[in-house]
Amino acid sequence: MKKTLVVFAHPYLEHSNSNVELINFYVRHQHYTLRDLYEEYPDFHIAAFRERKRLKNYERFIFQFPLIWFGMPPLLRLWIDEVFDRDWLKEGEHNPLEGKEVYILITTGGKERSFSKTGTYQYTIDELISGLIVSLRVFKADIKHIKIVYEANKLSKKEIILHKKEFTELLNQ
Repeated sequence: MKKTLVVFAHPYLEHSNSNVELINFYVRHQHYTLRDLYEEYPDFHIAAFRERKRLKNYERFIFQFPLIWFGMPPLLRLWIDEVFDRDWLKEGEHNPLEGKEVYILITTGGKERSFSKTGTYQYTIDELISGLIVSLRVFKADIKHIKIVYEANKLSKKEIILHKKEFTELLNQ
């Protein structure tokens, strides 16, 4: 199994049954390291050097977060701004993201049809998180899959388990 870093950011985790259930999967498997940014950096002071050093130890990355006001949670955005280093792009520098598999798991309270050009918001989820997607591509990460869990706040435990099973199958391909 690939050693995987899960970068998780949810500012209101206590109100999210679906995310709690989804992250329980990681803590039960030794090759996953769960990093809850809101737990680790409640003051928003990110130890960027330590984070950069840590990234080098992983073969695969998962970014899991809820859509917050049509984008990433603010602490995740800050983490990316401070941790991703332009020096990684220089010849001879080690880029810890280059060629590494990346999966993105997003939860949202909205309906799938709302996130389309003709829907309520007139933007797709991919467009709303384009900053993350472009950042990962600039650093030559291999984005394998973006999984979106719509209406996450209305899911039954059985539905959440089905999403977790589907995501696990994606990771095991």
